Amino acid sequence: MEQALLARYDRPLPRYTSYPTAPHFSAATGAKDYALWLAAIEPDARASLYLHVPFCRSMCWFCGCTTSAVHSVSALERYATALETEIGRVAAAIGHRLRAGQIHWGGGTPTALPAPLLRRVHAALARHFTLDDTTEIAIEIDPRTLPDDATALLRDLAVTRVSLGVQDFAPAVQAAIGRHQSVAQTKAAADAARAAGIASVNFDLVYGLPFQTIESLEATIGEVLALGPDRVALYGYAHVPWTRKRQQVIAERALPDTAARFAQQQRAAELLVAAGYRQIGLDHFARPEDMMARAAGTGALRRNFQGYTVDPSDLLIGLGASAISRLPQGYAQNAVGTQPYLAAIEAGGLAIAKGLALDNEDRLRGAIIERLMCDLEVDLATFDADPERFGAEGAALAPMEADGLLRREGSRVIVTEAGRPFLRHAAAAFDAWLGQAGRHAAAI
Repeated sequence: MEQALLARYDRPLPRYTSYPTAPHFSAATGAKDYALWLAAIEPDARASLYLHVPFCRSMCWFCGCTTSAVHSVSALERYATALETEIGRVAAAIGHRLRAGQIHWGGGTPTALPAPLLRRVHAALARHFTLDDTTEIAIEIDPRTLPDDATALLRDLAVTRVSLGVQDFAPAVQAAIGRHQSVAQTKAAADAARAAGIASVNFDLVYGLPFQTIESLEATIGEVLALGPDRVALYGYAHVPWTRKRQQVIAERALPDTAARFAQQQRAAELLVAAGYRQIGLDHFARPEDMMARAAGTGALRRNFQGYTVDPSDLLIGLGASAISRLPQGYAQNAVGTQPYLAAIEAGGLAIAKGLALDNEDRLRGAIIERLMCDLEVDLATFDADPERFGAEGAALAPMEADGLLRREGSRVIVTEAGRPFLRHAAAAFDAWLGQAGRHAAAI
């Protein structure tokens, strides 16, 4: 792609895992609001649960997650106890036993919690929510710190899907990001998951890392494909040192420029598609038989804080430090720091520190953005939205149409295959909050 075109689209934008995005949350929405929202959940509703474990054994310098290196057993036990307490407190606020369709353990590294603590928290979930054979339970695993009893632990947690962080196997890249991980360690983690009967083993790759090249990415993808993942997430490295101070260790001169990042993304996608994976939305790839691949293009694919999902629920309940809940009324986020979170739970309340109540305009624009991000197209008429009311948005999309990145057909906005890497730009045209708060990483 020509340099001039890339330069036109080289600007920071949200990833649109929510709308409005998290920088717009404020203390105007708090624990009292959240408690009312929980109490309004219907008895026959089905929710997704997200549990955040903000700990790792060691820190990777590239990581943008809310996490820290913790080794104190007492600190880990205190956090697990707080999670158990919060689970019970949220369930009491709901007032009836809610069915859990999906559970996602994220972090950080969830397995930074010792196995007995993970089992305790899982037992608390089972006491307060209805889990059954249809409940999908996913967990993120760092292959470098795989527990000795990983297979037994994954069975006990009833895990159905694991995500293994890979990033890049090149030694120079690993040294630059502070993460040394071998192919053998990664294979051992995948083998342990499959031995536990887990049918969906997924790998996370990152492009745009320091000293990364197309050649190193090609080699990494070759190693990954040999391990046969069911899904692959291909994320662009988000360099946000103003938010994640650990990234200041990474010299910006070592980062690929915009053209190199774009070339890496394009080559990686080409290799994955050539290997038989179907490209999903912005950055996911799945085998054709995978439920995510089957959902793509049908309107059933969704987007939330964990990325792409096939979960149809509008209820996402976040548990743990920094976790975000999404209910029909709006968003509510727990205290970001571990200590403020612990203090709130131990004081006997909910841990909500900020949030945002949605109005109908937010819901409408959020639905439009979600369909663009998931399906690469949206029919504005589907949302009873008069296309004429989006004159400013149409004007904002006109340069993308002129560049062949999307086309307009009546009330339909259709992102072309060439425009897929620029999905965030198309979504941004409908973002009425854009520019009012927060800084974002580069969108290419």
